[in-house]
Amino acid sequence: MTDLVASAVIDPAVLAVYLVAAGAMILSPGPDTLYVLTRSVGDGRQAGIASATGISVGVLVHTVAAVVGLSAVFRASELAFALVSYLGAGYLVFLGVRTIRDDALLREDGPETETSPFREGVFVNVLNPQVALFFLAFLPQFVDGSGHVSGQLTVLGAIYAVVTMAYLAGVAVGSSAVRRLLLTRPRLATGVRWLSGLILVGLGLRLLIGVFLG
Repeated sequence: MTDLVASAVIDPAVLAVYLVAAGAMILSPGPDTLYVLTRSVGDGRQAGIASATGISVGVLVHTVAAVVGLSAVFRASELAFALVSYLGAGYLVFLGVRTIRDDALLREDGPETETSPFREGVFVNVLNPQVALFFLAFLPQFVDGSGHVSGQLTVLGAIYAVVTMAYLAGVAVGSSAVRRLLLTRPRLATGVRWLSGLILVGLGLRLLIGVFLG
């Protein structure tokens, strides 16, 4: 048991490089960050943190997939990759259209979104096959092949999930202040709602185009 744990330990120098690289990737704007912004501005801090938690759980799902080789299946099978791409793209477009149409999203007296931000956060992350391929290509670069590969992959994925959660929770907390500003400026709130929705739709269409061109 001790040997197994030792073989899963990552060299501190490699871990430091990994943290820098992972931090750069996490800070890059994408569907995850935009979704947390949308939910936290629209429904408040708790919804934003819940969506951030869901996305972090999605990261763990991709980690498990990478460990058991599911990501490799997506990479090898064009049909599997295309199917998950269509599902992910369609879901992003759905979220965007719903955001645009929900004129009560940023009204203080309007009802909060009924769907679970945690569950949707999981879906936003899990249904993005680019994340699966990213984990397949990114994590092995920091693994020592002479050690316990599955254990190291698990540790790296867990670290990525924790850093993701910390960053997105910060985004949610900061965005709640924006919510208070928008509640007093309805026209600005409408503009933000449309902008957020259109960006989500654009991200979904971009994913679709990537499948066609790929």
